[in-house]
Amino acid sequence: MGKFIIAVIFLAGAAFDAAAANSETDFLAAREAFRSGNIARLNTLSARLQGHVLEPYVAYMQILSHLKDAGPDEVKDFMQRNSDSYLSDKLRGDWLRWLGKNQRWDIFNAEYPALAGKDTELACYALQARTALGDGAALREAKAYWFSAEDQPDSCSPLFDGLASNGLLTVDDVWARLRLTLEAGNVSVAKHVARYFPGQQEIPVRELERAAENPAVFLDKMPHTISHGPVAGPIADRSPLGVDLKTRAGRELTIFALSRLARSQPQQALPYWNALSSRFSAEEQAYVWGQLALYAARKHDPAALSWFGKAAGARLSDLQLAWKVRAALREHNWQEVQAAIAAMSEAEQNQGAWRYWKARALKAQGKTVQANAIWLPLSKEFNFYGQLAAGELGAVAGIPSESFKAGEDEIKAMEKTPAIRRALTLYEMNLRYEANREWIWAMRGFDDRHLLIAAEVARRHNWYDRAINTADKTVQLHDFSLRFLSPHRDVMQDYVRETGLDEAWVYGLIRQESRFVQQARSGVGASGLMQLMPGTARWVAKRLGIKSFRQAMVNQLDTNLALGTHYLKYVLDKLDGQPLLATAAYNAGPRRAIRWRSPDAMEGAIYAETIPFTETRGYVQKVMSNAVYYGNRFGQQLLSLKQRLGTVVGENGKTECGGNDERAPSCEPE
Repeated sequence: MGKFIIAVIFLAGAAFDAAAANSETDFLAAREAFRSGNIARLNTLSARLQGHVLEPYVAYMQILSHLKDAGPDEVKDFMQRNSDSYLSDKLRGDWLRWLGKNQRWDIFNAEYPALAGKDTELACYALQARTALGDGAALREAKAYWFSAEDQPDSCSPLFDGLASNGLLTVDDVWARLRLTLEAGNVSVAKHVARYFPGQQEIPVRELERAAENPAVFLDKMPHTISHGPVAGPIADRSPLGVDLKTRAGRELTIFALSRLARSQPQQALPYWNALSSRFSAEEQAYVWGQLALYAARKHDPAALSWFGKAAGARLSDLQLAWKVRAALREHNWQEVQAAIAAMSEAEQNQGAWRYWKARALKAQGKTVQANAIWLPLSKEFNFYGQLAAGELGAVAGIPSESFKAGEDEIKAMEKTPAIRRALTLYEMNLRYEANREWIWAMRGFDDRHLLIAAEVARRHNWYDRAINTADKTVQLHDFSLRFLSPHRDVMQDYVRETGLDEAWVYGLIRQESRFVQQARSGVGASGLMQLMPGTARWVAKRLGIKSFRQAMVNQLDTNLALGTHYLKYVLDKLDGQPLLATAAYNAGPRRAIRWRSPDAMEGAIYAETIPFTETRGYVQKVMSNAVYYGNRFGQQLLSLKQRLGTVVGENGKTECGGNDERAPSCEPE
């Protein structure tokens, strides 16, 4: 009898697995039918998926396939029945776009307020709707969307046209946006913006393109220069290209060319500017000096601070002020650090970076009490600057005691909620985008307790990135074993022992690289837990003697960890055993990491702060911050973040790297 019961249970389990497999196949087939426009096939598969946890997705596809013919009741019914899914808001957005394009303003106005995922395209449609109903304030509100360096959606164009025709878009407004687009290098957008100039004011498009393509050649053809430098004597107004410095268009083109050249070679732009600057207004001169200073600071050019000084009177952006702070940090000019931070917008000053460095500037000037008053609340934040602040107060940023652990009943109840079931099913089918969207929607409005329950559910299903990201959101209740997961530790410890690497640092790096997603692939082709570039993987595999290496092997756990840890160790050794430099090198390439040093030894925190690449700067800060928390979790000797960052040797140190590829690998073996 017992054997019979076991057999029945086995057969029932096998039947369940087969049904699940069939449903998965049907669902994937339904997606393909929708993509190919085979709606008859989609409808057939829909009938077979009735009652399935992913049935709402099939219903969404069906409505979307005939959205222009769908009645409001049908759309509203779907949104109401599936309000616990991100599909409800996605369909509302799809519907609103169709309503906007077809100017169905009555329905649009009724539905738009309920949309959660608002964007610029729909915001402009909403302003169009208000304008159509005679709301005069709507057109004035649209002006905020004008001041953008990026191309704006087509739905904004009627508003911009309305601003122009009603005299609400001034010539200065057009110049302001033109500068924004040219600062960002968006020449095609600049050409479109130039169409809004009234009357005879215009930008010579061909000359704009020449300035973008080769700014040095463009500037060489200005009347003040010869092939070897500026010409002495009087300067003509017009160049052979037809650029007239008497006009604002001519001056703005020249400013663009100078900025374009300074982006890569600030010192090369300087002689041109010295020869030309007298032909520009005081406001224009200050603006150009601000641009040159920004690019010089990004290149760690010692002239940056003095150039910022020549920009006095210009309204520097928060980005320029941030780089003024960074230039001052590299010079240890604490008064300039404080002054530049004080000039930032209030929102920018409240960022952790500038609170920390403002306090450092105050302390350097003997104002320790004021500095500590800033560091004390900052030290309670679980991030890079919070850890640095804690160190300044004489403490090591530790892990808070676990204030909540989810119970089994709570975990099971969470797993049974429809939204979580959908997310987990999508994740298990490797439909990661949809799974993540469904999960994020389900987390809306969760308090700390429910966030931690959900994070534990994700962990149990090996969905590590969702577990980490969800646990990261808590404010009062915390579980750092979920924030700083350490999966595959039995495998990892073999490799860290073999290479002699710091386990906490390696985990900190992987957490930032992939959030422990084995199949992770970046936009530039890096793969696996340790996000190895193809060239790096092949190079390390050859060094390790891995026979018949294939790129697909990079996503295998053991192979990825073997290659990644050995490359990290190699880079660490080449960079004088400095984890901070090696972390920067792992992201941006060893040659860059070395170039970012200063002639003399530099505090690690200043090196990290002044990394020119925004992505790499944030990456390095997060990896080093993670390492502190992992070290604490693993019971290592407690080190402050400042200790882990250390001191970076100067350019006269022994580190040397060769090779051509910045990322993979550019330090060749001796």
